[in-house]
Amino acid sequence: MSHRIVIVGGGAGGLELATRLGKTLGKRGTASVMLVDANLTHIWKPLLHEVAAGSLNSSEDELNYVAQAKWNHFEFQLGRMSGLDRAQKKIQLAATYDENGVELVPAREVPYDSLVISVGSTTNDFGTQGAAQHCLFLDTRKQAERFHQQLLNHYLRAHAGQTDVVEQISVAIVGAGATGVELAAELHNAAHELAAYGLDRIKPENMHITLIEAGPRVLPALPERISGPVHKTLEKLGVNVMTNASVSEVTADSLITADGNEIKASLKVWAAGIRAPGFLKDIDGLETNRINQLQVLPTLQTTRDENIFAFGDCAACPQPGTDRNVPPRAQAAHQQASLLAKSLKLRIEGKTLPEYKYTDYGSLISLSRFSAVGNLMGNLTGSVMLEGWLARMFYVSLYRMHQMALYGPFRTAMLMLGSKIGRGTEPRLKLH
Repeated sequence: MSHRIVIVGGGAGGLELATRLGKTLGKRGTASVMLVDANLTHIWKPLLHEVAAGSLNSSEDELNYVAQAKWNHFEFQLGRMSGLDRAQKKIQLAATYDENGVELVPAREVPYDSLVISVGSTTNDFGTQGAAQHCLFLDTRKQAERFHQQLLNHYLRAHAGQTDVVEQISVAIVGAGATGVELAAELHNAAHELAAYGLDRIKPENMHITLIEAGPRVLPALPERISGPVHKTLEKLGVNVMTNASVSEVTADSLITADGNEIKASLKVWAAGIRAPGFLKDIDGLETNRINQLQVLPTLQTTRDENIFAFGDCAACPQPGTDRNVPPRAQAAHQQASLLAKSLKLRIEGKTLPEYKYTDYGSLISLSRFSAVGNLMGNLTGSVMLEGWLARMFYVSLYRMHQMALYGPFRTAMLMLGSKIGRGTEPRLKLH
């Protein structure tokens, strides 16, 4: 029997790894490669703020796991991981139900020889009172679409002239990291687009956006020379940016900060902090940290089981020479997927596994159609600051690189051409 590789989680890293291994080990019959995910389709997580604002139609940019598996010589199984039996080398998958509560796929066990966990992260509300009940999150496509529908419903009610609808909308976003900042800019763009399409009872200037950050500046994880221009651009767009403001409580119609300020908001988004999914916490004796991330060695093997690997946001991977872990960023997951594609082949051959060293290639922040800011880092260029149109082009290229890894150059080119052609026949904003 060939070596069984099971990858749990079809996010950017997990899907890229399954595709690479399927094209090599799976195609040659050296290993059987299986991808497990709770959803049938994949969408690149950095695009979810665009789905929420309506700038991106998620049904057009999603990838079907079943089709991707057929094209790339791996197997896909629908299911959510619920448990682990390290002694028997099996994972447990919970039953899957349809929208009517009827069992679609029963609970079952899946055996493995090498297990790779890449289940990503979810937003961390830090136990803030009322946050889970009254805030929307942007961890999944469904959550992003729910936000978009609530936003659109507000405009539709105002457009219908309902007397009980106030002709303004207030949005509060907690967390001024990349997601919060990019969402604020996309919402400003959406306000103008909705008005241009005739939903103009709520004027663009009557969408009040407040961005709340507990730290001293926006984009606290990125260099100050990026956060400064971003802050200025947001203020030019009319976004109310509040720094050094931590939220202590969320109610049905407002946010309350630690110093007692009340921020009224009809739509509230929590985009601050991350944690790994709760089911990973000390799962079958594996070592985890306070935010449920699996502790891994530089080889990306878990500290207590060499047969189990973890990478991406759900793994706490040390950075050699520092006291910090690899940051939870898309470029890190991409680098780790590339390494694991080689490592798992070496493991089957009984060879020593290489260690992962994080390389920071810079950061890019999109401010919708208004601007983009970032820096690129490399051996040849050093650190180069970018702003405006050029930064926007580099930002778009990140998604194209992700598509290249999944589809190859020809199909990616066809997708780009189809997208360009479709622009003339579709609204610039999703209106349903």
